[in-house]
Amino acid sequence: MADITERTDAGDSRDRVLTIPDFALVALVGISGSGKSSFAKKHFGRFEVLSSDHYRGLVSDDENDQSATGDAFDALYYIARKRLARMKLTVIDATNVQLRARQEILKLAKEFDVVPVAIVLNVPKGVCAERNAARPDRQFGAHVLKNQAADLRRSLRGLKKEGFRHVHVLNSVEAVEAATIERQPLWTDRGALSGPFDIIGDVHGCYPELLLLLERLGYTVGGDRARPSVTPPPGRTAVFLGDLVDRGPDSPAVLRLVMEMVKAGQALCVPGNHDVKLMKWLQGRKVKVAYGLQSTIDQLEAEPKAFRAEVETFIDRMVSHYILDGGRLVVAHAGLREEYHGRASGRVRSFALFGETTGETDEFGLPIRYQWARDYRGEAMVVYGHTPVPHAEWLNNTINIDTGCVFGGRLTALRYPEREIVDVESLQMYAEPVRPIGHGWGGGSGGGGSRGESSGE
Repeated sequence: MADITERTDAGDSRDRVLTIPDFALVALVGISGSGKSSFAKKHFGRFEVLSSDHYRGLVSDDENDQSATGDAFDALYYIARKRLARMKLTVIDATNVQLRARQEILKLAKEFDVVPVAIVLNVPKGVCAERNAARPDRQFGAHVLKNQAADLRRSLRGLKKEGFRHVHVLNSVEAVEAATIERQPLWTDRGALSGPFDIIGDVHGCYPELLLLLERLGYTVGGDRARPSVTPPPGRTAVFLGDLVDRGPDSPAVLRLVMEMVKAGQALCVPGNHDVKLMKWLQGRKVKVAYGLQSTIDQLEAEPKAFRAEVETFIDRMVSHYILDGGRLVVAHAGLREEYHGRASGRVRSFALFGETTGETDEFGLPIRYQWARDYRGEAMVVYGHTPVPHAEWLNNTINIDTGCVFGGRLTALRYPEREIVDVESLQMYAEPVRPIGHGWGGGSGGGGSRGESSGE
């Protein structure tokens, strides 16, 4: 999954651009005198930087009072939590050369589903010693720098394994001075795209119905199954909610069509849990071949190896959800709680793929999923699928448009911003649901449709 990038930069190239997400938790890492505070002042806003020295001063009136370090970091982390809760980029300006200090930062990142970034100022120890000697308030023994430098050396190779998703290492004074920061939106943030959109629910290999639905939506599909070409209605973009594969009659054709549309800039697609499971199988990882996966495997056997490799790459590059239209629209396979909008973590990806379970199983032996939409109060419209319902209905500004086409129901699309439902009937029942569509959700039901069999089970 491509929600979060992993990057490690090394060497001391000049004019380096350090790319970071525009919402991130940044740890500056370097020994005393490496220039972290100057770097922070140069590249980040006044309120974005939380300096350990500053917080020592706040709690003790002395920035160098090491006895105040515990209280200083208590205060620093308190403010960091407030900023991260408001989705504000936050920079921790401290040495951060010891593992336990970085673990606290990673713990914060996990708590608030934010990308952790490490920027390492690996400046020579001699330079740092000269700088500290020139500061009367930094008179400490040479052993302090020696220990910090040793801690830093031990840390350099393991930062990515610790959990930092972007790691930038600047290995000289020149590299530090030449560096610039470039902030980029998370890959889930496509807020600049305002639509209009045609959002399509779980296809599950139902290629004939997909062609019919696209035609009803005003798309012209030309070419043939092997080389499809699509002409969308002027200005409109299709958005697929995942679960493109499994159970239906022609998952490869669905994949090929959607992949071509995405490549041409005519569509966006988020992954469903079935798609991710197929990707893992294509990668040779151990998965349970059930719930329709075997049908997709059998269908792919007739396809060229190059196509199977393209499918693996296509799914691997999908992001878990999209924020669209300036934050007014969110699309995710299984939906997304408001507190996860615009955030990035394994927990967010998991929710977007599977939703949330109550911890109980029903009479069919399947996990009962909590109907998160019942408690949703967000301003953004959330459109999702994953759990088949008899017909699409609104609940608290959310809508489930998986209407069980592969089980003999309908294939449904939502026109945005019109809020118009467009659907086609399934041509036949391709698979028998483990439990009837319309079986109640756990955790209470509301106007968003009843809980059917989860397509992830």
